[in-house]
Amino acid sequence: MKKPIIIINFKAYDTSFGKKGIEIAKKIQNVSKQYSTEIIVSVPATMIYQLSSELEIPVFAEHVDGVPLGAYTGSIMPEMIKDVGAKGSLLNHSEKRIRLDEIDDALKRLRGLGLESVVCVDRYDLVVPMSLLKPTAVLIEPPELIGSGISVSKAKPEVITRAVNEISKVKDVYLVAGAGITTGEDAYRAIELGADGIGLASAVMKARDPEKIVEELVINSLKACDENE
Repeated sequence: MKKPIIIINFKAYDTSFGKKGIEIAKKIQNVSKQYSTEIIVSVPATMIYQLSSELEIPVFAEHVDGVPLGAYTGSIMPEMIKDVGAKGSLLNHSEKRIRLDEIDDALKRLRGLGLESVVCVDRYDLVVPMSLLKPTAVLIEPPELIGSGISVSKAKPEVITRAVNEISKVKDVYLVAGAGITTGEDAYRAIELGADGIGLASAVMKARDPEKIVEELVINSLKACDENE
């Protein structure tokens, strides 16, 4: 992953798949290329192959299961997402919680396959326990702010600052801030507070002009990173 880390989670909106999903993904890539900034798109499993084939930006799965290959009907394994071009996966999103042992199993499998991982947590005191499992990044998102349009960087800045303090105890794990990130100002503030990047969904996926929103987020994220150095 490259700072500023920007993760756009497609979720399961009507814009997340099919022609609409492809259109938004290509608009995101346009901004990524224009500003030479890596933007990760986390997409439904049904979209991984097509988007990985058509895009140069990293495509992640929204979830994987840590179970081994075998008789596990309906499961999505790390081997499966790698085979269709994914570069990594989200894990434990508040809308797709999994047990700690399942997180650990999935992370081990992802690492073994050379795939990246982002584990979601809902409070700062989980940052270190999850970091010790060695994901690529931990994404902290207070669930009450997800999709609210009220950013964590404004409403609960202490969540980010405490998480930054916690993750400093662990080496080589990034901290990403999410929940309610909507504007460039939200992104700027999150990184100014010490986060390595931002995660968001509805601000882009439900926007009338998603490319404009992504551009604003990228410009402000880059500005905050430059000022933090």
